[in-house]
Amino acid sequence: MALTPDDVVTKQFQHVRFKEGFDPDEVDDFLDEIVVEWRKTIAENDELKAKVAALESGAPAAPSAAETVVEEPVAETPAPAPVPAPAPAEGAAATAGIIELAQRLHDEHVAEGKAQRDQLIADAQAQAATIVAEAEAKGRDEIARQEKERKALEARITELRQFERDYRAELRSFIEGKLRDLETSPSGSSSTPVSAIGL
Repeated sequence: MALTPDDVVTKQFQHVRFKEGFDPDEVDDFLDEIVVEWRKTIAENDELKAKVAALESGAPAAPSAAETVVEEPVAETPAPAPVPAPAPAEGAAATAGIIELAQRLHDEHVAEGKAQRDQLIADAQAQAATIVAEAEAKGRDEIARQEKERKALEARITELRQFERDYRAELRSFIEGKLRDLETSPSGSSSTPVSAIGL
């Protein structure tokens, strides 16, 4: 069913209570403006159809009220060749062209979106690879540092154990030497052993 200006004028809407809505007077005023413009468009369309029919039949088209002007004497110039009106087949071709253009634009936008998606994925993967590589490098550096520290501590422990052994050996030899000195030293005025004195 084709929609006409009268359909717009006579259309009735239900009023809704207790809900927000548009001001009916404002809607009616706007619809009136639409009807006026629509009627102008229909009149222009009818006028153009009449001109096309007149041009196709070879009869001169009657000038419209908007085109009526006061003629002034002007030097004669050759009349321009009439432009052929687009045939219905050309209108269908134009429609097909518009649809094709819309499809092409759609395909371009989809391709652009896919390219952006692929680029974002590639960037994210590269960034992830960089982060993983940096983390692995830091991990290796930390392991190497701890290994170096462990070896230094083991070397220090070995040094301390060697120092302990040497110290014990020296202490033992010192004590043994002192004991030998006590055993070999001549007894003084008394022949009481040192152990009896309580030293």
